Amino acid sequence: MDLVDIQKTVDERKVGLDQVGVCDLKYPIVVLDRTSGQQQTIANVALSVSLAPEVKGTHMSRFITVMNSYRGDITMTAIPKILNDLKKILEADAAQVSMTFPYFIEKTAPVSGHKGYLDCECTFFGESCADGHNFRMTVKVQVASLCPCSKAISDYGAHNQRGIVEMSVKLAEIDGKLAKVWIEELFEIAESSASAPLYPILKRTDERHVTMQAYENPAFVEDIVRNVAVKLREDQRIASYEVKVTNFESIHAHNAFAVARSSG
Repeated sequence: MDLVDIQKTVDERKVGLDQVGVCDLKYPIVVLDRTSGQQQTIANVALSVSLAPEVKGTHMSRFITVMNSYRGDITMTAIPKILNDLKKILEADAAQVSMTFPYFIEKTAPVSGHKGYLDCECTFFGESCADGHNFRMTVKVQVASLCPCSKAISDYGAHNQRGIVEMSVKLAEIDGKLAKVWIEELFEIAESSASAPLYPILKRTDERHVTMQAYENPAFVEDIVRNVAVKLREDQRIASYEVKVTNFESIHAHNAFAVARSSG
C-alpha cells in the first residue's frame, strides 16, 4: 500500500525555515584526547537543516539515519561529512550539527600529588550553508577567583568564589585544513587566567597552597576575561572568539559576569 508523504506536500504560507530538525538526542561519540589518544563520552546532539518556503516538512527519521551511518566514528572530523549528508539526503541548502558532552581531564594536586578527574562541558558546532562552512568549539571550565578590592581594603583575608570561564572559538583554516586546538589547551588557558585552578582532591597541604596562590593572584571577573582574550587573540589557529566569565559571588546575592568578543 502506498502511503502519502505529507512532508512533501506544498505549503501555501511561503515561509522558509532557517532550522528544523531533532534535538536532545543522546549519542555516544569519540573525542580526541591529548594524553590518551581518544576519550569516549555521551553527547547531547542537535541536527537541523533549512527548509524551503514551499515544502511543508522535513523527514525527521532521516536525521537519525545519518547519525547511525557514522556509528563508531562520531568524531570532530566526521562533522563535515555529517553536514554534507544531511544536506544531500534532506535536499537542503544548509545544515547544522551541535554536540554537547562532558570531557574529563586528570588533575594532580599541587603538593600531595593525589590524582583525580575534573569534567568540563564542551560543544562542537558545525554549520554548512551557501556562505561556506563554520566550525566552533566551546569549552566551559570552572576556576577560582579572589577579589582584588576585598584584598586591598581588608585588614586580613579576602573573599573568593568559584567561576565559570566559557570560551567559544572559531578555528582557522591553515593550508586548506581546519586548525587543531586541543580541549586541554583551552582548559589550561582558563585556569592560568584566573586566581587559581580547581582540583578534585585536595589534602591540607594542597589547600594551603591553593589558598595562598589565589591570594597572590587576585582577579576581577574583568581581569579573567581579558587574560583569556589576550591568549586567544595571539593564537593564529583561532580565527575569532567569544569569552564569557561568570563569578558565583560569595558575599553578594547576585553573580558577576563579563564578555569579550573578537571580530570575525
